[in-house]
This record gives sequence, C-alpha cells and structure tokens, in this order.
Amino acid sequence: MNKSGPDSHALPAPTVWPMVVALGLTLVGAALVTHVVVGIVGLALALIGGVGWWYQVLPEEQVEHVPLVPFAERAKPIVRVSAAVEHLELGEAGHRVRLPIEVQPLSAGVKGGLVAGVAMAAVALAYGVLLQRSLWYPINVLAAVAMPSMARADVPELRAFNATAVVLGVVAHGIVSILVGLLYATILPMLPRRHALWGGLIAPLLWTGFLWALLALRNPVLAARVDWSWFVVSQIAFGLVAGFVVARATPIATMQTWPLRVRAGMHVSIERDERQ
Repeated sequence: MNKSGPDSHALPAPTVWPMVVALGLTLVGAALVTHVVVGIVGLALALIGGVGWWYQVLPEEQVEHVPLVPFAERAKPIVRVSAAVEHLELGEAGHRVRLPIEVQPLSAGVKGGLVAGVAMAAVALAYGVLLQRSLWYPINVLAAVAMPSMARADVPELRAFNATAVVLGVVAHGIVSILVGLLYATILPMLPRRHALWGGLIAPLLWTGFLWALLALRNPVLAARVDWSWFVVSQIAFGLVAGFVVARATPIATMQTWPLRVRAGMHVSIERDERQ
C-alpha cells in the first residue's frame, strides 16, 4: 500500500471511469425516448467503466503523491479571539432571511398569460396569412400535437378549415398560456433585474430549443411543418408581453415581512402585548 511521506500527501489518483459510467447510464435512460441501440451502447459503456473503476481501487488503490508546502511557507495558525457577535434582524442593512420579500400576484400571471397568448396568436396568424395563405394553418399545426389525423395531414389539409382542430387549438393555447403566465409570476421575482431580458428573450429561446428537440424526436414529420424562425418570434412576443404585464403588477409582501407571532399563527391582541 502506498503511504504518504514526510514531504508529500497521498490522494486518490484521478480517473475517468466514473464519468464513463455516468455517460453509460445516461445513454441507457436516453434509450427510452430514442432507440434501443443507444441503450445497448450505454450499457456497454457502463459495464466497461465499472470494471475500470473497480481496478482503480482494488486490489490496491491507485494514488498520487502531492508535495506539501514547506513549513516555513505555510500560513500561520489562526489565533482565536473571543468577541461578541451582533445578530442581524430583518430590515437591518437590507438583511433578508428569505427571498424574495415580495412576489407578484398570481392574478397578474393569469392576466399576463392571456394577453401574451393573444400577442403570440397574432404573430402566428400573421405567419399563416403571409406565408401559407391560410388563417387556419398555424391552428391546425398546433392541434396536430393532440390529433394524430392532423399530424399526418398534408399541406392542403393543414390550410383548410377544421372545426375540431380550431376548438382544440384555441383551448390548448389558452390553457398553456395561462400556465406559462403563472410560471412567469412565480419565477420572475426570484430572478435578477432585467425581467424583459429573462422573460422576453432567454426563457423563450430555452423553451423553443426544448420543444424543437422533443418534437424532432417524437414527431419529426410534424416538426418539419413548423417554421421555427416564426415560432421563435411568436415566443419572444409572448415573453415580452407576459413579462411586461407581470412586472407592472403591484407586488405582494411575503410572510417574511410579517411579525413572528403572525407567522406562527398566534392571535394576540395589541392591548395584551402592552399589558405584558
């Protein structure tokens, strides 16, 4: 067994095998939404990495000796000093125990989601009229997510009116808009300033990338029917409007600003407090 010397310290030797095992297990999980070959490759990598990791520690652990700094060059011992500590309380020097102190009301998220949904729909309908010569094309493409028959439809069918697709598309768009609006009202107060940047640009780009990857895996035919440049524009329109409406709402103070007895659920009158 390797032991540390007076001028060095033994540490576990660096190894790549744990990362190989992690990559293999990740590919095994990815096989659930991709292809069985991906899972086979991942399982092979996990087994190879496990064997390599085994021989890294058994029968003898692989170590490397790290030289120690000479005593003369080491930091001096810390001298212990006894001193009183003043505890901060809420409100002193901006000290906060729980963030955020204020949040946006959920009603602002609902309102922002509905208004932003209208703005997003306007951009999508403009794309349908200008590029597809049909007001129904973007609605039918949206409904195709839940309608297998519409997902297999050709371009002329997507440009035609379909009552079921219109009802399904409008309902789905409204529900998703409200849910995303509530998400904006919940998350935006916890982000740094520049809500227009986070909600109007960063979040729509991340959301679009996620949808593009998911749709390309699950339904590549439908993904090919989506004009992703216009989709990004519509998502940015949604994010800007939703972020603006949510940010303009009057914030609500959280329980952090309440007195301790109120947060604890104790109903004590002021007169009783003064008598005590």
